[in-house]
Amino acid sequence: MIARFRRWLDGRRAVAVAAAAVALACAATAGSMPRPDADLSVEGVMRATRGEIGSEAFAAVSGRMDPAQLSLAARHDPLLLKAAAYGLTPGWETLTLAGKPTLVSGETGLRAQRLNAATPNVLGALSAARPFVLRTAGEDRRRAVRCLTQAIYYEAALEPTEGQEAVAQVVLNRVRDPNYPNTVCGVVFQGAERVTGCQFSFTCDGALARAPAPWAWKRAEAVAVRALNGQVATRVGTATHYHADYVHPWWAPTLLKIDQIGAHIFYRWKGVYGETGAFTQAYAGREPVIDEARFARPRVRLADMAEVQTDAELAAAVAAGQPAVRTVEIDGVTRTVGVASLGGRRLPTPEEVAAVNAGIAAFEATPPPVKAAPAPGVTPMDVEEVGRPGG
Repeated sequence: MIARFRRWLDGRRAVAVAAAAVALACAATAGSMPRPDADLSVEGVMRATRGEIGSEAFAAVSGRMDPAQLSLAARHDPLLLKAAAYGLTPGWETLTLAGKPTLVSGETGLRAQRLNAATPNVLGALSAARPFVLRTAGEDRRRAVRCLTQAIYYEAALEPTEGQEAVAQVVLNRVRDPNYPNTVCGVVFQGAERVTGCQFSFTCDGALARAPAPWAWKRAEAVAVRALNGQVATRVGTATHYHADYVHPWWAPTLLKIDQIGAHIFYRWKGVYGETGAFTQAYAGREPVIDEARFARPRVRLADMAEVQTDAELAAAVAAGQPAVRTVEIDGVTRTVGVASLGGRRLPTPEEVAAVNAGIAAFEATPPPVKAAPAPGVTPMDVEEVGRPGG
């Protein structure tokens, strides 16, 4: 037994000597090359902590960090998986989904399109989303399907099918995100009860008062049903935000750009908060009752009744060729807008309608001009007259 132990010990010593020789050879080789930053960082941590692991060592390391470094480290700490404020006003992430231009500061128009085009998709930002299978039945399922269909229709009715599926994925990702409500209707109508803060503009701008086009509604509904049955929009993954390409909201640089589909650009949270494992919120199972009649009325308040013209005064001003404006308060901001901006366009009088119809009839009754004989050597060609009704 003793002889066997000695042989084993001699073998271990040989292995240790060989390992030491390899280490010395590597050190000699590395001595002639620049050392990577990672090695220097490890040495710095070792010097600060003296090889200890504990609260004192942590304090020694964190004490050398400035607030920005501490904030960045906290975002990537897997043990601190919670809603991130990113150093901004608490609740900023629920201010707007920005599917359409809003009063939120940022670039718009051509400059916004250029900024968006110049911002590349972040390599490695795409994280797979888990299928969302709605197991609720009955009235709650009907409400979930309707709310998701409304979000798809009013935000992306004319987008390609892949773009509509991406919008549906954003809604379902938010249902699982601890930053947002845990129901489909709760996510779609979040903030709609307030003058400010609605996530989807159609829930507070009066769009619900307009009846949807049947063919487009059926298309959006089919996308919603597939999403609630587990279909995943793989191109956007765990995206929780998007905006149109003709706006560049202030929050865009704070998130990771994933991809653009149609007119919408999709983003996810930075760090672990945008990874698949962060979407841990359980679906509530019961959908809230939505008062669509209430939300169909635009949340636009008159700023000062003493200074606002009545509808009759506005109509008279338009008829006289004078400026017709209203002072209103939109999302807490006082603005002066034209009649057409509020849907208050003046209707024509019966006499004006009759005059327009008479002009159209006279135009249609005018015989077409007689074609002149072509000049010698000129080949005649038929030309379609644009804008004239056919015979």
